[in-house]
Amino acid sequence: MKDDGTVNRAALPAIFNPEDLNALETALEIRDQYGGRVTLITMGLPAASEILREGLYRGVDQAILLTDRRAAASDTLATSYILACAIRKLPHDIVLCGRQAIDGDTAQVGPQLAQKLGLPQITYLEELAALEGRSIRVKRNIGNGYEMVKAPLPVLLTVMETANSPRPPAARKLMKYKKARTPSEVAAAVTAELGGDSADPAAVKAQAGARCQQLAAKGLLIKQWNLDDIAADLTWCGRSGSPTKVHRIQSVVLTASGYKQVPPTDEGISELVAGFIEDHTIG
Repeated sequence: MKDDGTVNRAALPAIFNPEDLNALETALEIRDQYGGRVTLITMGLPAASEILREGLYRGVDQAILLTDRRAAASDTLATSYILACAIRKLPHDIVLCGRQAIDGDTAQVGPQLAQKLGLPQITYLEELAALEGRSIRVKRNIGNGYEMVKAPLPVLLTVMETANSPRPPAARKLMKYKKARTPSEVAAAVTAELGGDSADPAAVKAQAGARCQQLAAKGLLIKQWNLDDIAADLTWCGRSGSPTKVHRIQSVVLTASGYKQVPPTDEGISELVAGFIEDHTIG
């Protein structure tokens, strides 16, 4: 964490959020069975390009990196606004999100995104039951059971980890897309080759532009958008668009001073429960 209470994303490895993988698998299954195209969007630093390649290895039709320094420190409200601006630029019948991320655990971005796009939403998808015409029927997990929900298209769905088992990367697609790059990655590589911080900006721009054209000709240039490309209102982005403020960060370290072995008998269990009640752990 930074001193201002925001996450230092640059210090963290870029990984594919687990339930986003389940959402991606659901999208690919829909495409494989009913047709259509799958577009994968991620918002983050240029390092998030690796996540987009993971999607290409698994079979997405198009990948888009949404990156802009002005989006730094976005909370869920600002993130959902930025993603909504991007999605409006794309034709869509079904918007799929993972139920929640593994860092914030808020499960807010999907529902907030549905509200901003004006879409009906079905959360906690566990199984796609049917897709008929302009309607979809979904088995939705409700904790102690499930319910079947029907909604018209377009619709937003959030997907649980129990919905499916994500397919592994395909070897043929991995060989095809392993050299796919975003413009920011190309620019970074050219800058390093031309001397790093001392590189001439004009030379970097010229060489990076030429390489991007070469990649585009081979179908290996990953699309990249900034906030201007999606016509985002900057007052709703980044820190200015984020009402959530972190008051304090505290590291909690759990330590154990010993242990007590409980015999697997009725008497041992009774003694354990009595001890929990006595120290107010339960009861």
